[in-house]
Amino acid sequence: MDWEQTTADDDLTEWTREDGHATIRLRERADGSVAVRFDRLHQAAEGRGYAFEVLAERDAAEKVVDDWQTNDPVD
Repeated sequence: MDWEQTTADDDLTEWTREDGHATIRLRERADGSVAVRFDRLHQAAEGRGYAFEVLAERDAAEKVVDDWQTNDPVD
Protein backbone atom coordinates (compact mmCIF):
# COMPACT_ATOMS: atom_id res chain seq x y z
CA MET A 1 0.00 0.00 0.00
CA ASP A 2 1.04 3.57 -0.54
CA TRP A 3 1.92 6.03 2.23
CA GLU A 4 1.28 9.79 2.33
CA GLN A 5 3.25 12.25 4.44
CA THR A 6 0.56 13.89 6.59
CA THR A 7 2.62 15.87 9.12
CA ALA A 8 5.99 17.55 8.78
CA ASP A 9 7.71 20.07 11.03
CA ASP A 10 11.16 20.48 12.57
CA ASP A 11 10.77 17.71 15.15
CA LEU A 12 8.07 15.40 13.81
CA THR A 13 7.22 13.74 10.52
CA GLU A 14 4.31 11.33 10.11
CA TRP A 15 3.06 9.17 7.24
CA THR A 16 -0.39 7.61 6.97
CA ARG A 17 -1.06 4.45 5.00
CA GLU A 18 -3.59 4.92 2.18
CA ASP A 19 -6.27 2.90 4.00
CA GLY A 20 -5.89 5.10 7.09
CA HIS A 21 -5.30 2.11 9.37
CA ALA A 22 -1.57 2.59 10.00
CA THR A 23 0.87 5.43 10.68
CA ILE A 24 4.63 5.79 10.90
CA ARG A 25 6.05 8.61 12.98
CA LEU A 26 9.64 9.90 13.05
CA ARG A 27 10.41 12.20 15.98
CA GLU A 28 13.55 14.01 17.11
CA ARG A 29 14.15 13.42 20.83
CA ALA A 30 15.58 15.92 23.34
CA ASP A 31 18.81 13.92 23.62
CA GLY A 32 19.43 14.19 19.85
CA SER A 33 18.40 10.64 18.99
CA VAL A 34 15.50 9.86 16.68
CA ALA A 35 12.50 7.69 17.55
CA VAL A 36 10.53 5.86 14.87
CA ARG A 37 7.24 4.12 15.59
CA PHE A 38 4.81 2.07 13.52
CA ASP A 39 1.21 1.89 14.75
CA ARG A 40 -1.43 -0.23 13.01
CA LEU A 41 -5.03 -0.07 14.25
CA HIS A 42 -6.95 -3.20 15.18
CA GLN A 43 -9.41 -2.32 12.37
CA ALA A 44 -6.70 -3.05 9.80
CA ALA A 45 -7.08 -6.25 7.79
CA GLU A 46 -3.83 -7.51 9.38
CA GLY A 47 -4.97 -6.64 12.91
CA ARG A 48 -3.28 -4.47 15.51
CA GLY A 49 0.49 -3.99 15.36
CA TYR A 50 3.12 -1.79 16.95
CA ALA A 51 6.88 -1.35 16.53
CA PHE A 52 9.30 1.19 18.01
CA GLU A 53 13.00 1.94 17.51
CA VAL A 54 15.38 4.65 18.72
CA LEU A 55 18.33 5.45 16.46
CA ALA A 56 21.32 7.73 16.88
CA GLU A 57 20.99 9.53 13.53
CA ARG A 58 18.16 10.80 11.37
CA ASP A 59 19.55 9.16 8.20
CA ALA A 60 19.32 5.74 9.85
CA ALA A 61 15.80 6.51 11.07
CA GLU A 62 14.70 7.51 7.58
CA LYS A 63 15.98 4.17 6.27
CA VAL A 64 13.82 2.39 8.88
CA VAL A 65 10.80 4.42 7.73
CA ASP A 66 11.47 3.43 4.10
CA ASP A 67 11.77 -0.22 5.08
CA TRP A 68 8.60 -0.18 7.20
CA GLN A 69 6.62 1.40 4.38
CA THR A 70 7.59 -1.57 2.19
CA ASN A 71 7.86 -4.37 4.76
CA ASP A 72 5.43 -4.41 7.68
CA PRO A 73 7.61 -4.63 10.83
CA VAL A 74 4.98 -6.62 12.76
CA ASP A 75 4.31 -9.51 10.34
